[in-house]
Amino acid sequence: MDILVFVPLALLLGFQYLKTQEQRRRIALLGGYLSQYQIEKLMENLTQGYLRALDEEDPERRAQIWSMLGTAEQELSSQFSRFVEDFAKVWNGQTQASTLAFAFPYADRLFPRATFDVRHALAIHAQGIAAAAENRGGRSLRDKAYTLSAELFLMQHTCHWFCRSKAVASARMLARHQTRYAQLLEAVSPETRQAYAALVGYRAG
Repeated sequence: MDILVFVPLALLLGFQYLKTQEQRRRIALLGGYLSQYQIEKLMENLTQGYLRALDEEDPERRAQIWSMLGTAEQELSSQFSRFVEDFAKVWNGQTQASTLAFAFPYADRLFPRATFDVRHALAIHAQGIAAAAENRGGRSLRDKAYTLSAELFLMQHTCHWFCRSKAVASARMLARHQTRYAQLLEAVSPETRQAYAALVGYRAG
């Protein structure tokens, strides 16, 4: 094989191998903590429950569904807060996420200024989820569901960002929820948006 072809190919394969290994480590780290909770299942139940409540025409039945969802919201908020407390104990050398637009192996070590600590992001999400679940803003049930869903989806985006990359997280959000990253940031509470934007360096526009 011509060396001019072999060298770029070897570099590409090496790059892909290192990227895959790094992503597997991150997935295993985050997944190991999340597996102790039922956060994903509760999120799915809430999402489906919101759709049922919004489609229900019988006022009495609709009120019953909203009541059950309120209990699920509190349970999800409680479990996520406990997860964040546990994950906060992870060594900070393992919790940096790169703000580069694409996945680059060990970017958090090579470009430390272009990173944020995912533990801090998760803490912001925990606060936003708790505030929405408790409806501190006094929103209608419909608006409360909308805001809490956005808080949960943004948290999910952060998890995918940490495990893969921001581009992959945004692509998954668009594919699964038909929501763009910028739209998601507009849908969460102002408090979450301000704290999150300051941490990850987000600029609207």
